[in-house]
Amino acid sequence: MAADLLDVHGLLFKRQQYKEADILAKLWTKELGIVTVIAKGGMRPKSQLAAAVLPFTEGTFGILTRYKGISQLWTYKKLSQHDELFTDLDKNAYLSYLFDLADHAFSEYQKLGGYYDLLLVAFNRIVAGQDPEIIAQIVQLQLLDAFGVAPQLGACVICGKEKGIFDYSIAAGGVVCSDHFRSVSRLHLSPKATALIRTLALLPISRLGEIQIGEDLKKESRRAIAQIYQATVDLHLPSLRFLNEVRGS
Repeated sequence: MAADLLDVHGLLFKRQQYKEADILAKLWTKELGIVTVIAKGGMRPKSQLAAAVLPFTEGTFGILTRYKGISQLWTYKKLSQHDELFTDLDKNAYLSYLFDLADHAFSEYQKLGGYYDLLLVAFNRIVAGQDPEIIAQIVQLQLLDAFGVAPQLGACVICGKEKGIFDYSIAAGGVVCSDHFRSVSRLHLSPKATALIRTLALLPISRLGEIQIGEDLKKESRRAIAQIYQATVDLHLPSLRFLNEVRGS
């Protein structure tokens, strides 16, 4: 199969040295999904590709691709880089985890659909200084569908009630109303934490306004989301361990 030279738009979210002077990098792209590219000679100081393979570089990447395996980074244009992420450990840890998580939700060259914008909006909002914990929880909850384990959050799993007091049941696969608290295993969340999880999972991230949520409530919803992931996805990501160390949890 002949290779095509194609411009793709997106974000470089991961890189590693390959052999002596090459770099392997992962791109989050609108056109092709997740793509691994090789930047030949990218480690050399005078490499013309060195600027394009810095972590969290946004732009247009010219790649030579066969739509499978490793593509080759050929050129680039209109790059946008975020030098502050090299020194801001909190932002770096959150972003590294979110893209690592998304990387496990999709196969390479799988179209991302609305998830492309979900991660890019999350990236830009974290860079801009919005609450990274809440943005991370939005991404985590909305990626559950990409993993094939989307919970039912719009209404009670058992009776379909949409309003009232709710808790989350991992066994039932979503929220249950207070009418069924005695009949199912549940997380025993506060009503506020359950309401927060429902809101974050169903809210388009582009509509997220100013965030003012108490630390105790955020920690409660974070623990619940961690339990949901452990029971349904069960990933063991070094990026999450690092994030937990950074945020002291």
